[in-house]
Amino acid sequence: MNNEFNLKKIDDYRWEIPKSEGMRVPGRLYADERMLKVVEKDRTPLQVKNVAYLPGIVKYSLAMPDMHWGYGFCIGGVAATDPEKGGVISPGGIGFDINCGVRLVRTNLTYPDIRSNIRKLLTALFSRIPCGVGSTSNLKLSSSEISEVLKEGAKWAVKKGFGLEEDLERTEENGAMLGANPEKVSQRAYKRGNNQLGTLGSGNHFLEIDEVEKIYDARVANTFGLFQGQIAVIIHTGSRGLGYQVCDDYLAQMRHSVEKYNISLPDRQLSCAPLTSSEGKDYFSAMAGAANYAWANRQMIMHWTREVFKKVLNLSPKELGMRLVYDVCHNIGKFEQHTINGKTKTVFVHRKGATRAFPAYHPRVPEPYQEVGQPVLVPGDMGTNSYVMVGTKLAMEETWGSTCHGAGRVMSRTQAKKVAKGRAIERELSDKGILIMAKGRGTIAEEMPEAYKDIDQVVNIVDKAGLSKKVAKLRPIAVIKG
Repeated sequence: MNNEFNLKKIDDYRWEIPKSEGMRVPGRLYADERMLKVVEKDRTPLQVKNVAYLPGIVKYSLAMPDMHWGYGFCIGGVAATDPEKGGVISPGGIGFDINCGVRLVRTNLTYPDIRSNIRKLLTALFSRIPCGVGSTSNLKLSSSEISEVLKEGAKWAVKKGFGLEEDLERTEENGAMLGANPEKVSQRAYKRGNNQLGTLGSGNHFLEIDEVEKIYDARVANTFGLFQGQIAVIIHTGSRGLGYQVCDDYLAQMRHSVEKYNISLPDRQLSCAPLTSSEGKDYFSAMAGAANYAWANRQMIMHWTREVFKKVLNLSPKELGMRLVYDVCHNIGKFEQHTINGKTKTVFVHRKGATRAFPAYHPRVPEPYQEVGQPVLVPGDMGTNSYVMVGTKLAMEETWGSTCHGAGRVMSRTQAKKVAKGRAIERELSDKGILIMAKGRGTIAEEMPEAYKDIDQVVNIVDKAGLSKKVAKLRPIAVIKG
């Protein structure tokens, strides 16, 4: 193994980059030996090491097993900073697609209940929910309405009739982060967001009809409302153009903040500002607004999905039983209370391509799940399994209550297109019993299963490391890609 980064093996699933000159804390990677070879080739450990230079960083610069090269932080990166010790906020540690996340909807249905209607459901969903690059919805919002969305998130959508009050209880942060200030979001971001609410977008975003293939923990699965053979729906999307614009706007500002506050960094992409500074506060307020937009976006898509199922299958809401299991975000930054050296402190946790994984009895876990812990949703991509996991106490102790968020890319989109040339990916998926609809063939090639790590391996690593525990495995039946 090429050990350019002087990696030290702690155990079969933990590796450490020792603290060296400039690093304020060590780096820690969660991987097995096979995965480590992949991430070393990608040179992701360099980004883990660079994050350790951030002012106020606490304990470790962390990376989950789905880690791969990103902007500043690796995707799969986690870092907490202490506001009382000059801790910073870095847009590169949250990502361009602010509050990209996943929503899981359970049903009362089994595969035989929908077998003859799968194509009808897929076609109706594809027709109802706009997807693809630059996709827009029929819902055109005024600036004042967007301001309301930025403040209220999923609550705005429910108030407007897109869903149920009970959906909010099963959404991280109840679907709205506090501290959002619409005035800190640029007019350009407003313009990009005025007609994209209720759209899926492109890239790795998808809407998927799944079957629960396997249950690993019957007690937890039952609490989540899941059973073997059940039909479920996964919605994976984020804050669309509005969130990207917020990130872009503040990255430009943060480059000046680094000079203003004399912050020394090994990579300009880690540009940041102290959490207590006006620049840091402004970015947080705008980021929280973009996160709220994303929750409203997923809420509306879920509402329309329920309507499609009801219409195509001609079943009542009670017969369908389409209830939100949970909605998690995996590109976010939050002020959270954590125990450090036996003392409870408020730190700012950056999660970029990482999912919160809080344990049983944590105050932020919804009441229905208090006795088992927070649902953790780990989506596959197109032709691969997805997993439902549950948060653990060990994750709170080691990773600020964080775990993986998906499979993680191993091929660039350009490379994937080259590999897919001459192949009929759509037919290959159909042969596996997976129907797919997408705006363009290019998306299907870019997102083919081989472009990603083995999700079974990623999930196995976090399960064996104790960061989250497997509850259920889902297999895709029908997929919509942008």
